[in-house]
Amino acid sequence: MSFSHDVADLVAASNDSLHAAADWWQRIPLGEVCDILNGFPFQSHYFNDSQGAPIIRIRDVTSGACATFYSGAIPEGYWVEPSDMVVGMDGDFNCRLWPSAPGLLNQRVCKLTPHEDFLDKEFLSYSLPGYLRLINDHTHSITVKHLSSKTIAEIPFPLPPRAEQRRLVAKLNSLFERTRRAREELSHIPRLIENYKKAILEAAFRGDLVKATPYQDWKTRRIEEISKVGTGATPKRGIGKYYDNGTIPWVTSGAVNQQKIESAEEYITQSALDETNCKVFPSGTLLVAMYGEGLTRGKVAILEIDAATNQALAAIQLEKNDLVSNEYLFWFLQSNYLALRALAAGGVQPNLNLGIIKGIQVPIPPLDDQQLIVEKIKSAMDWLKIVDSEQEQAAHLLTYLDQANLAKAFRGELVHQEPNDEPASVLLYRIRGQRAGETRSKRGRRGSAATAQEAMA
Repeated sequence: MSFSHDVADLVAASNDSLHAAADWWQRIPLGEVCDILNGFPFQSHYFNDSQGAPIIRIRDVTSGACATFYSGAIPEGYWVEPSDMVVGMDGDFNCRLWPSAPGLLNQRVCKLTPHEDFLDKEFLSYSLPGYLRLINDHTHSITVKHLSSKTIAEIPFPLPPRAEQRRLVAKLNSLFERTRRAREELSHIPRLIENYKKAILEAAFRGDLVKATPYQDWKTRRIEEISKVGTGATPKRGIGKYYDNGTIPWVTSGAVNQQKIESAEEYITQSALDETNCKVFPSGTLLVAMYGEGLTRGKVAILEIDAATNQALAAIQLEKNDLVSNEYLFWFLQSNYLALRALAAGGVQPNLNLGIIKGIQVPIPPLDDQQLIVEKIKSAMDWLKIVDSEQEQAAHLLTYLDQANLAKAFRGELVHQEPNDEPASVLLYRIRGQRAGETRSKRGRRGSAATAQEAMA
């Protein structure tokens, strides 16, 4: 469905600071200072992955790069050059200054070419997104939203004096470069957090985190020597009595993506326990994914409910002993995630098995040392959670800062006014004078043609 409101009325009623305009600016329909070119309906059977000319499709407006090429005949006038403004006319109505090599303008994408004497291209790129978002928010659709070039042309665009536009762009470029650099620095933090986690765990299990007992005095035992290792099963899906109205939690390998398993997505019945190899493992059991898609294989989680499992999980239940604590073994397995994955065997989809899990060698200090190690690990992990949360908050604040700077720009508070600037009212007068001259010129050409035809007759 297309936009059906009056965009000028929406802008006038908006309280969003991104739709503001300083008192000394003028508003003008965007189509009066900008040429709008709709994309060409290139035939899709000429589309391919590598041959011909790059073609800018609607999804490329977001990515900023062409993923499709066109090998057919190329009509004139539909090239987009680097830094041209493109707008996606379906979906979310995204726009950008094109950052890549020249490409062909496909249908459902349009190109905006501002009249540079009146409108700076970069000022357009800063101002336009807020108006497109307003239009998008008021375009109701059951499927895909559609934007027309007529609606774009009717946007009551704020027009500062041309010199002020240049000052605003220079200031915004400077401020946005600072926030871009800040985002880049923040983007390194998740990787640093993961490296620090790895370093903490490695130090813990080579005896460097707690020095109470020398590492050479630690014992080493295989998992099968200190625990009972088993697995579950998957009741046959076609048998309703195994699942219908089930009350027994049943977890699969995907559950280990959470360190603590406190609930299940599926439930089975007592019949499933009685008639299959399924069994219920008690709360506190450690579950290790032996196979699974993505990065699941090798992950470990603590079962915090009594639950059955499928055959993709190894269930480790510590025997009643005074040798190893449950949390210590959990963190040890966590520290060996990559090593566990490397032990997997098989063809296209390598898997772990119970034999591999049972044979894992566990370094074991005294229980008091284990408790100290666990406390230090948990303290470090808690601190890293805080760092991660603060990084996310800082990234959000940078977005708010960008918006605040834009709001100041559109209120006329970001750069100083120059008394020698051509007033916006004069700029508007020049724009409309030029357009009137163009209209008279077109009429004149039509009149001359008519006179010539009369003379020939």
